[in-house]
Amino acid sequence: MAEVDVDPITTLIPGIDSSQRHLGFVWGPGDLLRFCPFVHVVRKDEDIYSPILRKLFNESHHIFVGLQNMKDDVPSKNKKHQYISVSKNYRSVIRACMEELQRVAVSTRDTALATQYGNQVSILLAVELIWNLCEVLFIEAAPAGSLLLHLLDWVRLHKADVDEKAQEVLQSECPAEHQAYWDVTVCYILQGRIDEARQILLKQASQQPAARVTFKLMDSLLMKMPIYNPGGTQTLTEFDVKWRRWHQECDRCLQDNSFASHPHLELICKILVGDEDTLLEQREHLSTWYHFLVTRLLYCHPTVKPTELHYYAQASMDMFLDGRSAPEPLDSILLAAFEFDIHQVIKDCSIALNNWWFVAHLTDLLDHCKLLQSHNLHFGSNLREFLLLEYASGLFTHHSLWQLAVDYFDHCPEFGRVYLELQIERVPLDTERKALKVLRICEQRQMAEQVRSICKIMAKKALRNNRLGSALSWSIRAKDAAFATLISERFLQDYCTHGTFSDLDLIDNLGSAMLLSDRLTFLGKYREFHKLYAEKQFAEAARLLLSLMTAKIAPRSFWMTLLTDALPLLEQKQVIFSADQTYELMHCLEELTTGKVAPETELSMQEDNIEATKIELLRLALARNLALAIVKEGTLEA
Repeated sequence: MAEVDVDPITTLIPGIDSSQRHLGFVWGPGDLLRFCPFVHVVRKDEDIYSPILRKLFNESHHIFVGLQNMKDDVPSKNKKHQYISVSKNYRSVIRACMEELQRVAVSTRDTALATQYGNQVSILLAVELIWNLCEVLFIEAAPAGSLLLHLLDWVRLHKADVDEKAQEVLQSECPAEHQAYWDVTVCYILQGRIDEARQILLKQASQQPAARVTFKLMDSLLMKMPIYNPGGTQTLTEFDVKWRRWHQECDRCLQDNSFASHPHLELICKILVGDEDTLLEQREHLSTWYHFLVTRLLYCHPTVKPTELHYYAQASMDMFLDGRSAPEPLDSILLAAFEFDIHQVIKDCSIALNNWWFVAHLTDLLDHCKLLQSHNLHFGSNLREFLLLEYASGLFTHHSLWQLAVDYFDHCPEFGRVYLELQIERVPLDTERKALKVLRICEQRQMAEQVRSICKIMAKKALRNNRLGSALSWSIRAKDAAFATLISERFLQDYCTHGTFSDLDLIDNLGSAMLLSDRLTFLGKYREFHKLYAEKQFAEAARLLLSLMTAKIAPRSFWMTLLTDALPLLEQKQVIFSADQTYELMHCLEELTTGKVAPETELSMQEDNIEATKIELLRLALARNLALAIVKEGTLEA
């Protein structure tokens, strides 16, 4: 696989370390991930050979197949839970791969390799961020009230650095005096993690007895903060009324200057009332506009409806960026998701990420959820199938991942079969084991033309290597009568040269396959003659030998060999051939010797002398056997 000859799109991922923020990556048909931090170009075929990323492809393949096999008769409510479970399984695979890449990046001493792994981590982080949001908005489709809870979980999952700082603070000798103490406290508040915030504030309250009343008041406000419980008996309206009362109480405390003596607590109170200027001042802690959005909703609009979400998302992005930087592709993707524009999300991901793994699996899941309207493309396929075909075509370029691609093609009803037929012919048949795998795939799908093609290729390859048994086996499997005849001829030539057969197991177990061609039939029957002779079943062996000649099954060039094989039977003490059988043998011998051309060279003269000797011996043996047979048969009649 060669390098692509275009510059990759550069994608800015907010919240990522500045050294790893600008990431362009290409992953198209026949291509896998290519990462380009700044202008650095990595060969696009490196990542598909990464054992860690191969786990992503393998594990997601199992999830994909399970999803396709999901029963249609499951009630809609249960189906939704199943789809959510499938989505979480996909995300768990992404996260597991991401964590392993992170471990390897930290442990490796190769700087270039560490950078490459770090870039992969960043990209998978962005992929999981988008997927998680799509799961919340499209698959779970949480209503007002529950929606904010899901968005809070989404932000917390992707902004987990506060936990590391908190652990560092709490493990210090005096947590309340740690330089990161208030940063951690504010981050907890911004993420809506009220219980953790209260716990850490107790550390400070115990250190400041004089301010105990102030800290107690803040603790009371935090404790009273209403949290919507989707499974509870409280209606959304009742929650909204209770929340507004609490919000007014926070606002009164702020207006009364209850926390004026303590700037940090006053800052927290301003956050609780949703003061936008205060929230924007916390850009460093929020780090992204979508974290700002969720925090703003938490403290200003906790009962936000899905239909209202895009207004707040657009406003929050404009406020947070404030003209300081232009929206990046990731921002556009997330904004399209908040606008519930599924097709735009898929389109933007295809352009910005060119990541067929992501868009193919996400689109497939959304299609199963009946969330994608029929979106036919210009050539008749729908969006789901188009993306799956592109992804599977890319897998087919890898020496082992191509097997995964087969299942993806199987579940593309429009063009999957055509794509598979075209791609399967390009798989290099390096070994017989691999050829058998490809053959099994074709046979299971009744791809007769491909089966014949594979068998012919392998038969010719085996014949070139003088592996006659393997060549014959492949030609039989291909039902290629002409090639089976050619190989049977080679077997007979080898027998004439060496006096023995190779690959006896194969010839002994031809069964009905010997009917593929006359020459193969003769080969099988001739081997059967040798077995009867070895088992001393002389009468049966004699009948079979004669039938091979009289039924014209044996090639004329092989008659002398058969007649020579008859000599030991003619010279047995007991009479094996009857008089009639002996006459038939004599007739065959005369037919063979009639019209012989005179020898022209010394070598041919020597060969002719040997043959003449054989003929004389045969005539003598036949005459003797005939006399004995006549006497025996005459005696029996008398």
